[in-house]
Amino acid sequence: MRCNLLFFLLLLACLCLTLAQGSYEDCCLKYVKGLSKGVSRMAVKYRWQETDGGCNIAAVVFTMRRGRVFCGDPAQQWVRDLMKNIDKKHTRKKYNTTQPRVQICLI
Repeated sequence: MRCNLLFFLLLLACLCLTLAQGSYEDCCLKYVKGLSKGVSRMAVKYRWQETDGGCNIAAVVFTMRRGRVFCGDPAQQWVRDLMKNIDKKHTRKKYNTTQPRVQICLI
């Protein structure tokens, strides 16, 4: 009976440690070295990853059209250029939707 209880407590402790280690699954662990122009056009949004908790590196996390994610080094020029291009796309879309349309009625 004591052996079963000891085994159960040991199993519970291992389970708790495993769950605690898997809580930072959104972190980037390495950078992508570069992208081709065709692939970079597929990026639709980005977010910043700070170095806190379990995230060891500062990174820019890009999301592609189909949901794939990759990480870039914020110190690299291609990462900053891609961020600017994404920002331009979003400001263009905002501008086009708020612009009033003129309707012509023929009588």
